[in-house]
Amino acid sequence: MTPARRPSEEEKSPRQSEAESLVPAALAGEASGKPVTSGYPSLDSLLGGGLRRGDLVVLAGDVAVGKSALTLAMTMRSTAAGQSAAFLTGEMSVARVMERALAIEGRVRVDDLRRGGLDDVAHSGVAAAAIALRRRTPMFDDLRAGIDGVSDFLAQNLGVDLTVIDPIEALMRGDRAADEELADIARRLKELALRRSTVIVAVTGLRESAAGRADQRPSLRDLAGLGALRHHADIVLGLFREELYTPSPHIEGATELAVLKNRSGPTGLVDLYFYKQWMRFEDMVEPK
Repeated sequence: MTPARRPSEEEKSPRQSEAESLVPAALAGEASGKPVTSGYPSLDSLLGGGLRRGDLVVLAGDVAVGKSALTLAMTMRSTAAGQSAAFLTGEMSVARVMERALAIEGRVRVDDLRRGGLDDVAHSGVAAAAIALRRRTPMFDDLRAGIDGVSDFLAQNLGVDLTVIDPIEALMRGDRAADEELADIARRLKELALRRSTVIVAVTGLRESAAGRADQRPSLRDLAGLGALRHHADIVLGLFREELYTPSPHIEGATELAVLKNRSGPTGLVDLYFYKQWMRFEDMVEPK
């Protein structure tokens, strides 16, 4: 039998050559592209060093669990680490997002910040947060233009490492059945993540409130969109705070961030702590 002839370098397709160029790096233990930090060391460690450009990440959780606070913190921490990050909101004005960012970083209550009722310690914290945000400011925008607006934003701001969509439901226009429209949006977000080489983190609620059921923790079954969200997502995160369902001083602030799906690695659990008065999440194992 005549052995198969290996193609010459000239005969190889660009994709084949690109794929083969990654092999030596993989054998040497190098990642194909530097990971994007989530700002939470325990989560980055579980995900093999961080988030990967081209990935669609879905963060799911019940009402009032702190999804916006967590993803806003990810945006700011990613920016503080020297990366480019954007927070696109469908629930708040850009001014309100900035207000929340100052409260989170300055460790003050939003109400105190609005009233100006800050003591000297709090005032110093907000001033330091304002200086830090001025040095490295994430990009903030709204989602009024829908999925086409997200596409335009990423085309005009090339090189964004982390893009948060809060929430994915704000991209819906109601011109089709809800699940069908959400499925199409999930597909297009994945395509955008790949085309623009960015991590897209899409926030979503649960199909139904978890209150009243035996286990209130989010699961893949809680995602709407005809299964498209869990299908197109490379990573699915579930945010859970037991105190929402069983108030007790013994569990106050305790938060579970579960990796429910990880296309490129293991699933698992990350322990966070939520300072409700500041809307601030901290890593319990490796505080930042």
